[in-house]
Amino acid sequence: MNENDLHAQREATAIQYFRLVDAADPSLLELFADDAQMFFPKFGTAKGLAQIGAFAQGFARGIADIEHDIAHFNVLTSGDYVVVEGAVKGETTSGVEFPDGSSSFGLFCNVFEFQGEKIKRLHIYEDPDFAGTHTDGASWGQSVRDSM
Repeated sequence: MNENDLHAQREATAIQYFRLVDAADPSLLELFADDAQMFFPKFGTAKGLAQIGAFAQGFARGIADIEHDIAHFNVLTSGDYVVVEGAVKGETTSGVEFPDGSSSFGLFCNVFEFQGEKIKRLHIYEDPDFAGTHTDGASWGQSVRDSM
């Protein structure tokens, strides 16, 4: 496989990751190398498929529906990395729709590192407060917006 084909395959794998997340499909783990690691804010780092699977199950307990706006992703590839910037919307299991546009905005950036065609490392940069309930952490932003 030449470098362009490998980059295209890695981008396709990154996009497939989001489709599988949206579908709550456990085959998501097949995209990862056995010794992969994943970072998510307020969670930390999961190492290996078992921990990544446990994270996914825990995450799913709080999310009733999730949909990434795949058609409008910004996707950048360099070497072994694919970076995806985009937006997400959904609903928590407590019935709160997100983003609310006030304290949650649904924007994220994921950095995938690949080993061959498998995800070796995934760092997810996203506000984990989908329901906008972490008011102490968001109040400074609202106070600044109110003063503008």
